[in-house]
Amino acid sequence: MNKKIDQLRKEHVARINNAIVYIEEHLSEKLLLNDIAAKAFFSPYHFHRIFSLVVGETVNNFIVRKRIERAAGFLMRQRETPITEVAEVLGFTSLSSFSRAFKKFYGISPAEFRELSPSKFSKICKTESKKGQITVSFEQYICNINNSLNWFKMNANVTVKQIENLDLAYISHKGEMEKIGEVFQRLIHWAIPKGLMNQENLRLLTMYHDSPKITSPDNIRSSIAIVLNQKTTVEGEVSLKTITPGKCIVSRFEITPNEFQKAWESSFVWMSENGYKKSEQDPFEIYYNNAQEHPENKFIVDICIPIV
Repeated sequence: MNKKIDQLRKEHVARINNAIVYIEEHLSEKLLLNDIAAKAFFSPYHFHRIFSLVVGETVNNFIVRKRIERAAGFLMRQRETPITEVAEVLGFTSLSSFSRAFKKFYGISPAEFRELSPSKFSKICKTESKKGQITVSFEQYICNINNSLNWFKMNANVTVKQIENLDLAYISHKGEMEKIGEVFQRLIHWAIPKGLMNQENLRLLTMYHDSPKITSPDNIRSSIAIVLNQKTTVEGEVSLKTITPGKCIVSRFEITPNEFQKAWESSFVWMSENGYKKSEQDPFEIYYNNAQEHPENKFIVDICIPIV
């Protein structure tokens, strides 16, 4: 292994472990992504991707899980402590939010959990972390990195190139990403009478202005667009803009809808492993086909990460 890459990976492991220790020491407080990322000396945008890759779950899921596991330990060992107090100690804003999260995790309410025999859930005491005990090993990190890179190598054709300006007709979308398909249908309905769906080298595009792992689903902003090859007039909710992506890592995939997250995460891993740094320009996807017309319902898509 290249010594420089080896050292970089070891630094990443140490920095993620610093973040984990910080989380576990502050479970009773409001934990903000910016603060956690700062403990690991990553930008929030890059931190949540590295964390998910290394730990195997998102930062938010990790925090909720550790709070619930620690609450289970309280319920088992401190049976006289009111459940409302347990919820408060573990940083939940209300008893109802704690009860919902607990039942989602264990399948029963906190009160039902407390009434059951402690031996039934004896393994919980083993999973509950003491301060500083939960750490990510270098071997685990290397395994996760290599798995991601191997998947990327098998599924992506990657190039680093200059992308010229792209003229777009687009609709702004704010909200859940699952509804992007509906926005595309509105854009296509607008584009068909203008002949834009028949233009040569048809390309549809989604530009992401927020990360779904940082921003709440209701506030995620994106631009749903068609790349224009000619001057076009717009009206209603459709607007025009030109993006200047410049130098980009462009990864061509042929993937199913449920593989998009893995494609994005592995693309960022490849970027980091090869010494590139993301620019301030927002990343985007360019679609070249209708997945419904593909024999395996797959998208042919370029994942584009602008870099400095």
